Amino acid sequence: MIDAQLQQEIVLRSEDRVGVLAEIARVLSEMGINLLAVRLRSIEGEAIVHLLTTSQSYACEALRDAGFELSQRDVVMLELPHHLGFLRRVSEALARKDISIDDLHISVPEEGKVGVVVLTCSNNAHAIQILRGH
Repeated sequence: MIDAQLQQEIVLRSEDRVGVLAEIARVLSEMGINLLAVRLRSIEGEAIVHLLTTSQSYACEALRDAGFELSQRDVVMLELPHHLGFLRRVSEALARKDISIDDLHISVPEEGKVGVVVLTCSNNAHAIQILRGH
């Protein structure tokens, strides 16, 4: 059984400049907030940073106070065992129910036992039900 959870991901937008991620990390670390997942994309002069932290509400407040523009979106977060074919099983289970994955990022240490998966799809709530039953 997979422990899939609906989470609110912070989506921060900033001018793409050297040190923007360092500034974000400093703001959060000074507040004692740990990062669980981070994804950064640079698109046409804009940095788009997706964050999951140990305290989303405090992170939002601290980042807004630091002058960052942000919003939140629902994502599915789960930990997958680091076994051959496990992502295949998950993605096939969603595909069988006609759920399209829109965005996905995974981090798995090479010697780790689990990987953290963050995804959005055509129906996050239904995806959680499917994954919990898998």
